Amino acid sequence: MKTQTIDGGIYRQMVLLAASKLDANRKLVNDLNVFPIPDGDTGDNMFMTINSGCVSAARTNLANISEVSSAVSSGMLLGARGNSGVILSRIFAGLAKGLSGKDAADLADWKEAARSAVSEAYGAVAVPVEGTMLTVLKDAVTAAAGSDADDFQGYFAALVDESQKSLERTPELLDVLRNAGVVDSGGAGLLYIFQGMKAAVDGETLEAPSAGGTALEPQSADLDAFTEDSVLEYGYCTEFLLRLQNSKVDVNSFDESVIRHYLEGAGDSLVFFRDGSIIKVHVHTRTPGDILNTCQQWGEYLTIKIENMTLQHHENHMEHLAAPKGPRRAQGIVTVASGDGLVKLFSDMGAQVIEGGQTMNPSTQDFLQAFDMVNAGRIFVLPNNSNIIMTAQQAASIYDKSEVIVLPSRTIGGGYCVLGSVDFASGTAQEIEAQAQTVLDGVVTGMISKATRTTDQAAEGDFIGFTGKEEILVSSPDRSEAVAGLCGRMGASDYDVILIVKGRDVPESEANELYEKVQAAYRRSEIVLVDGGQPVYDYIMVFE
Repeated sequence: MKTQTIDGGIYRQMVLLAASKLDANRKLVNDLNVFPIPDGDTGDNMFMTINSGCVSAARTNLANISEVSSAVSSGMLLGARGNSGVILSRIFAGLAKGLSGKDAADLADWKEAARSAVSEAYGAVAVPVEGTMLTVLKDAVTAAAGSDADDFQGYFAALVDESQKSLERTPELLDVLRNAGVVDSGGAGLLYIFQGMKAAVDGETLEAPSAGGTALEPQSADLDAFTEDSVLEYGYCTEFLLRLQNSKVDVNSFDESVIRHYLEGAGDSLVFFRDGSIIKVHVHTRTPGDILNTCQQWGEYLTIKIENMTLQHHENHMEHLAAPKGPRRAQGIVTVASGDGLVKLFSDMGAQVIEGGQTMNPSTQDFLQAFDMVNAGRIFVLPNNSNIIMTAQQAASIYDKSEVIVLPSRTIGGGYCVLGSVDFASGTAQEIEAQAQTVLDGVVTGMISKATRTTDQAAEGDFIGFTGKEEILVSSPDRSEAVAGLCGRMGASDYDVILIVKGRDVPESEANELYEKVQAAYRRSEIVLVDGGQPVYDYIMVFE
């Protein structure tokens, strides 16, 4: 049976099956890692991003494609992780923009929405690079629009076919892919998403709101964590979608700041935005009933979720999200780090730390919650990873309670040195940005990790040293020899300070012995050893 129109129900199935297909193949996407170290996370980031859209869609019972696509886009906006996840969220934001106001979409409507998706995705990247998921998207949408398909089955057949061909061409456009012998990982993830969407158009369904076996319903609570004698210490995490009603307000002219101002006084950790006639709210409060009763004067609820945060705290150690840190300050800092030692180090230096990093990229919502926690008029953000900068920037763009400035720290070393060298309490924002950039320009960060495959420069299982992911500088079967070689290649004797950050899998005795060797080799430099506890990188070497 030919499909001539897509309504909200079909669109919801398209997103669910897209997530399912990606989930079944995300390890394959992760393994399309250009650099031979165990840090591939593109598949995970894309899946968690689209899965957030599935959660949002699963909470609706809407047949209207405009409303469902908007819910999917909003969920993906908050759930976006990593560069690939941010771009993916913008693709679905473009689709939602193109489908706005429609009960259902015919083929012409969908083609226009797909063109909007391409435009939105390219606009999310400061300097778009061809040979990436952007190219796969553009090629596929262009080819499908120009095909002779007169129904959605034919359209998506053409879309998937060209996605595969474009993906196979990505190494021709990017030397780094050709040299590594892989296709673009983000493009591969997009191909699986298109395959899942095609399956839904062809008639496949998922009966439950589940993506590839990943439950979308909240996990069972540990009821013993809140007994008859417990005290409600953290209040309730309250989330809802409120649709403004013309019977209660003039939807077109209604100023949603009335609701925002009320919620700011009724709770904290507020995340609030309007999408058409829908108000999305996340707030922490001790009296969710009062909030729900008050907000109902403006509309009616599409979804409601209320969770006892004492249980969340017990299960997830979320005490750092319970309430803002004291009275509002002039300046604050948010940074990202993984490993108990690094988290403590950055926290002791005065930053609000989001736990994450390589293979654990934080989401847009993680940043928004951290911004609330800092509770400052101006917030500086140190992402400390090139794959997290776009997520931080997306969070900054939608956060309106503070001035948020993302400093482009691409490594842990850069973030550490900026925190230790820049006076964030004095000067204008532009002056502080300039100071931070000067520090970042003077810092070099090297990493040691184990090679996951054999290349021209290293054998699988060797310890390799590098600064960026363009070139392997040293390779050795011995970890300490790799560090010594990296120090030599980096000209360590030219730096005043050498910081050695020990990884999770390195024995303390080995790190202490290495410290002594580096200290003996570079006597004019100050050598500092820190137990960072980070995954992936056995050692992080910071030269300043």
